[in-house]
Amino acid sequence: MLKIIAIIVVVLVAAVLLFATTRPDTFRVQRTSSIQAPPDKIFPLINDLHRFNTWNPYEKRDPNLKGSYSGAASGKGAAYAFEGNRDVGKGSLEISESSPSSRVVMQLRMTEPMAASNEIEFILEPKGEVTNVTWSMHGQVPYLGKVIQLFFDMDRMVGGDFEAGLASLKAVAER
Repeated sequence: MLKIIAIIVVVLVAAVLLFATTRPDTFRVQRTSSIQAPPDKIFPLINDLHRFNTWNPYEKRDPNLKGSYSGAASGKGAAYAFEGNRDVGKGSLEISESSPSSRVVMQLRMTEPMAASNEIEFILEPKGEVTNVTWSMHGQVPYLGKVIQLFFDMDRMVGGDFEAGLASLKAVAER
């Protein structure tokens, strides 16, 4: 009986590992919010990492977070290194592209809890009195990430954080 159970467990594990190989090699998480403010009021809240971290939901997850700024004061070359609890991890964020009042691209490099390198993008689209702000993240999914994504919905987890962050950005921008 024990042998049959062991064979079933091995077959199930093999099936999960095999199924993981069929998952996509890339991912994208994206959320959009409408903010009652012009792009030129919202843009500095993203393009300056000091101001970005006043509404960034990840900054609030660890009251003992250690962070340091380097590079440019804002825009391309502005950087932030952080080390926090297991909810935040350890890594860095650097602005790689900045187009005034329309787009900011950041490179996120995580070293803990798992190494990853992803691109974050903010797009600001004016629509009359409102600005639609889209926050997205995309990158490669290594094999281990594919296995993890079989059990955890990254879009729901990270997307929820993006929704909370956009709500905080909205509150700050609409003051």
